[in-house]
Amino acid sequence: MTILKLFNIQKQFQDGESHVNTVLNELDLEVTKGEFVAIKGPSGSGKTTLLSILGTLLNPDDGSYLLEGIDVTSQGVDKYKIRNEKIGFVFQDHQLLPQFSALENILLPVLAYQSEANKEQIDYAHQLMQITKIDHVAHQYPQTLSGGEASRVAVCRALIMKPAILLADEPTGQLDISNAQNIISMLAEINEKLNTTIIMVTHSEEMAQQAHRIVTLKNGVLQ
Repeated sequence: MTILKLFNIQKQFQDGESHVNTVLNELDLEVTKGEFVAIKGPSGSGKTTLLSILGTLLNPDDGSYLLEGIDVTSQGVDKYKIRNEKIGFVFQDHQLLPQFSALENILLPVLAYQSEANKEQIDYAHQLMQITKIDHVAHQYPQTLSGGEASRVAVCRALIMKPAILLADEPTGQLDISNAQNIISMLAEINEKLNTTIIMVTHSEEMAQQAHRIVTLKNGVLQ
């Protein structure tokens, strides 16, 4: 079953007063539910722009984007609600809030809609921490976590709302080789156990090999 589809996506940026830089040029992409897709490409090829469009953080200049059958590029669509309910984000910078424990950081997306997390949500947070092997740091604060542990907390936070897709932008970019391999293996395990659709941008061929499918962004299109 197709979970998302991009058709004829166009994105340009003004480069100086008169020059326009075309980053994405009539780009198409179709992803099935439960698929793990790695997107590769040279620096400046538009990988982050593409991920931003997939995450509804950026609007394309032209084309359509269907997520679970909803055209998120159409007028009147609540992109904030879509982002919070259907999309999980993992960035290079973990963006953990230092005043909250690991468990509290994981539960932050829940608090966008309610004053406190309920028992079911807290139990699910612990389940995610068990899958990612960080249940022992639940009550530690970000400054006491290793880089690998912080990355895992960020992944759990991205999954707490049971999103339709997980978007990962160079999730191992700031980690050493050992931790990077652990994070990629963990993403593959989450993909298998939770059937979460994952789209990951990476420059690493080794990391990309964990995905079901590798596509390359070049000259504004996927190859």
